[in-house]
Amino acid sequence: MAHARVIGLGKSGIVAAKLLQREGWDVIISDRQSSESLQQQQQELAREGIAVELDRAFVPTPSVQLIVVSPGVRWDLPALVDARNMGIETIGEMELAWRYLQSCPWVAITGTNGKTTTTALIAAIFQAAGFHAPACGNIGYAACELALAEKPPDWVIAEISSYQIESSTSLAPQIGVWTTFTPDHLSRHYTLDNYYQIKAKLLERSRSQIFNGDDAYLHQMGKENWQNACWTSIRGQEHLLGNPDLGAYIENGWVVMQGEPILPATTLKMPGEHNQQNLLMAVATARLAGIDKEAIFQGIDRFPGVPHRLERICTLAGIEFINDSKATNYDAAQVGLSSVDSPAILIAGGEAKEGDDTGWLQTIRAKAAAVLLIGKAASAFAQRLQEVGYDNYEIVETMENAVSRGTVLAQQYNARVVLLSPACASFDQYENFEQRGEHFRQLCQQLLPALTPP
Repeated sequence: MAHARVIGLGKSGIVAAKLLQREGWDVIISDRQSSESLQQQQQELAREGIAVELDRAFVPTPSVQLIVVSPGVRWDLPALVDARNMGIETIGEMELAWRYLQSCPWVAITGTNGKTTTTALIAAIFQAAGFHAPACGNIGYAACELALAEKPPDWVIAEISSYQIESSTSLAPQIGVWTTFTPDHLSRHYTLDNYYQIKAKLLERSRSQIFNGDDAYLHQMGKENWQNACWTSIRGQEHLLGNPDLGAYIENGWVVMQGEPILPATTLKMPGEHNQQNLLMAVATARLAGIDKEAIFQGIDRFPGVPHRLERICTLAGIEFINDSKATNYDAAQVGLSSVDSPAILIAGGEAKEGDDTGWLQTIRAKAAAVLLIGKAASAFAQRLQEVGYDNYEIVETMENAVSRGTVLAQQYNARVVLLSPACASFDQYENFEQRGEHFRQLCQQLLPALTPP
């Protein structure tokens, strides 16, 4: 029997192991962490015949024929480098899913920001058209869950990060979508060019490509590259790159694709120019897949939005509480703050990332009545705010303090919005951005009795 190792005991690692086991592999999952919940999963998987090694770093041995890496595991981990040098096939969970789902057409969405909303919009349109088209990857299911399912999908709609592209050697989508490109994950990819080249590989392997032409970096690269792609612009046909007959754009309030009006741009209820860009890429994807205008309209018109991305939690005493926990870098947080009514009370902080904070700080000065800082980054953010002449901030440390203090300040400054848009990763205080956003939601909902008039 062939031997496989799966690195990382998360959702992706577990379903990858189950898929390998179904296909006849002897599987062991390794994880460097140990906790009560991981030990419980270890026991459950042992009953299914899958061994789990906890609190132990993986060491490759010649007896292993295949290594499958979970998305959060660094591709340049020394043990994985050693394994590849030993000739052991090493792939990511997304690549493993592709090997068992190649008979289905894939839409792959990547980008620094905007990919989750765009992925969810595309899945909503395909489902409105009657397709079994689940979203997977960084949103929805782990990709291997679809390979394990009894009913194969008609289309795979996959949000794919640079981490997953890096570990996918043959994944070749029917349609590749690139939403935005700004510096992010440089602690992992080291240089902007390396980060760009990783994402470019996915688009190069895609049969059709769609690019956000309003993104400054992609627009610059597109002047010489990707001439036969579908480029998009919310600024009209004259701003399209490449062949304008292939593009999608907004003109006179209508989304137009390849010269044909598809639907009013106002059909999408989500605020912000960035969501109009996401709308264009979703519509372009649907049309390239042959979906008719009516199904596109239905999918967009019914779209409820994405949890943790400018998600309206509640309105209390005239104050809107908005969860933008998915804004884990400066660019996403700037977009979030730009999209809400001002003045706003901003909650920011967490585990800081590398990046250019200039635009974010300018938007804070223009739109934030006050800033409440939480997590590890609080002191550094306070210093940066001082440096740009913004002094109406408080270090409150925790989400509980931020929500209660934000409510008081919103009433004091007649602010219309309390916005959680952290510009940071969550790992200093939470397991992920979803847990952070759920905590914000719970705290806001607990305010309801206090802010409701008797």
